[in-house]
Order: sequence, then structure tokens, then C-alpha cells
Amino acid sequence: MTVQAHNDGELPGFDRLAHAFSEHVDRSHGGMAFCVYRNGRPLVRLYGGSAEHCTSSTDAVGSAWGPDTMAVIFSGTKGVVAAVAALLVDRGMLDVRLSVAHYWPEFAAAGKSRVTVAQVLSHTVGLVYVDPEPPGEWADLDNAANAAVLADQTPLWEPGTRVAYHAITYGYLMNEIFVRITGKSAGQLIDELLGRPLGLAVYLGLPAELERRVAPMFRAPGYAISTYLTDPERRRIVDRMYGKTLLAPTLRANTPELHRGELAAGGGIATADGMATLYSRLAAGALVSPAALADATATWSEGIDAINDRPLRFGLGFELADAIGSYGPEARAFGHSGAGGSLHGAWPERDLGFSFLTNEMLSENDDTRVHDMLAVLDDLV
Repeated sequence: MTVQAHNDGELPGFDRLAHAFSEHVDRSHGGMAFCVYRNGRPLVRLYGGSAEHCTSSTDAVGSAWGPDTMAVIFSGTKGVVAAVAALLVDRGMLDVRLSVAHYWPEFAAAGKSRVTVAQVLSHTVGLVYVDPEPPGEWADLDNAANAAVLADQTPLWEPGTRVAYHAITYGYLMNEIFVRITGKSAGQLIDELLGRPLGLAVYLGLPAELERRVAPMFRAPGYAISTYLTDPERRRIVDRMYGKTLLAPTLRANTPELHRGELAAGGGIATADGMATLYSRLAAGALVSPAALADATATWSEGIDAINDRPLRFGLGFELADAIGSYGPEARAFGHSGAGGSLHGAWPERDLGFSFLTNEMLSENDDTRVHDMLAVLDDLV
């Protein structure tokens, strides 16, 4: 398949990175992009493969992945929401050390009066699913209805005592906190604070006229989630958490309903350039103050996921460099991954932001794509 390679920063050894990228494109049945930016300017941009699902390398004619190709970033959305939270902290509008109930009084029900905003951002609240789920096929896109249930819900454990990935509920909780503080949804704030000011193709609530640019997602054969998990009882919890979003026979990520919706934990849509630009601006201290960024990327929770058995380390909504090397060799790396292999983040000590975006979803234990490219990038920068 065709590869576009741009060595914008005249990076020595660029050919090695382009070669690693091309090898993965050649094995792909879809497309991908890997972009690296420094303080908002492109350093490396690589695009290859097809913006469609191909059965061979010859049926990608007319659908080549390029700079304008967008895709659902799944949980990469959480990192964008974390950036909004850091901006609100920087502007004195949000104090993560205060209780959620300070901003959202109803949340104090069921023993949650002392739960802090920081515990929501660092995945330690113990509200990993909505119980009971609001009725309706698209009820998961109704932020207010799900937030109302979570406000009444009892956590699975004492908040702050365990860490477990809040795959979908993170979005409902943070969206409601944003609404209570600003009167605006996460999608509106992403547009007003990040998308338009920085000229980013990053959306939560996609404008209809951009629908044609979104690459359809597809699962590779054998695709699985929570590959670290073997316990059948907790597997049932995972199935409940992800049932509508990742495990349904037809991927809802390819529906206009999800694209237009504001699923703030997993419904974001972006280009690789947009995400790399965002993280490069964060890394350079050009978006939030050094103090706010240091707080947001300090370790607020760490351990083995109480549900998924995966090593975790979180700042305030950002994933941090972890025990399994998700973000390469940079010890102070931060960002957020997305289901199927996309990864977006920053190496702040090198002022770099990067994004790997793809429409072919691989299981975590089978996927080396971004790991391979970050390893080469480490040698070059």
C-alpha cells in the first residue's frame, strides 16, 4: 500500500522510522498515521494504507489514508477531556482536590460526599458501570441520564482505595462536572478551548459535513479486550462495561449517532496531526502553565487494575508511563491510548507530541505497531 512520508523537521535517520511504519502498513488491511510535532510544528508525518477495510493491498485505490483522514479515537478522548480539565484548573474554575459534590450536590448520595474530582480523573471512585442503565438503544449517549444514575449509585469499593479503569463512566462523570462548572458540555469545551483556538481537527460531536472524512473502524480477526484478565466473574463486569461500544456484532463506532454524540470517554474523532499538535503544545507548556501540567501529570493512582488485572498509572485523566512501556522509554511520558491500538501522547523532556491513529483494531497482546515506532523515534530524537 502507498505511504506518504514527510520529514518536516529534517530529522536525521528519518528513513528508519519511515521503514518501520511502512512494514506495518504492508501488513495492514486498513490504514494508519504516525505524526510527531514539536511545539505545534510538524517534525515527522507518516500516512499509509487505506481509509477503508481492504482484503488485499490492491483494493485501496481512491481511499488512501492522508493528512485529512479522521478516525474515532475511542479512549484517546479521555486525554482530550483531561486537557480541558487542566485548562479549567489553570483558569481557577476547577479545584480537583474539592469534592465532586461541591460542584454537583446530588453526587453526595450513597456515601459519596467525600469523593474528589481528582479521584474521578484518576479512576479510583469505584463506579465502573452505570446501574441501572437508562432504557433505550442510544441511552449511552445521554450524558445527563447516565450522570443522574451515577449520582445515586453506590461505589463498588471505598473511593480512593483501589484503581480500576472507568472505561465509559469517566466520560459521564467529567462531562457533568464540566456542565456544573461552566454550563457547557465536554464537546463544547473541546471545541471552544482547544479545537478552534489551535486549529485542531479534534471533535467530540462531529459536524455532519465532516462525516465523509472519517475512516470506518474494523476489528482484526481474534480481536479481544482486557487481554490481561482471566477471572470469569470480573470478565462479566468487563462485558457489561464494554458491551455496547466494543463487543457488539456491529461496531457502533461507525454510526453517525456515535459520531454526532458526545461520549466523553470514547467518542472523540480526530486526525493524527490534530492529536500530535495538542500534545506537543501541552509538552511545551504553551497550553497550560507548568504548575498545572506538573499537577496533571503527577502520579495520582497506580497499581494493578482491580477489574482488568492490567498495570495502571494515572495522573489527572492522563495515562502515565507504565510498567509495560506503553509510552516508550520516556519516564515522564503522558497521554492516552484508545481501543484497538491508537496512542496519543507527549514526551515532555523532548518537547514532543505524537499520535498513532489507525482504523484496524488489534488486541493489545498482538499489537506492536506504535511500540516499534516509538522505539525508533527514541533513537532519533
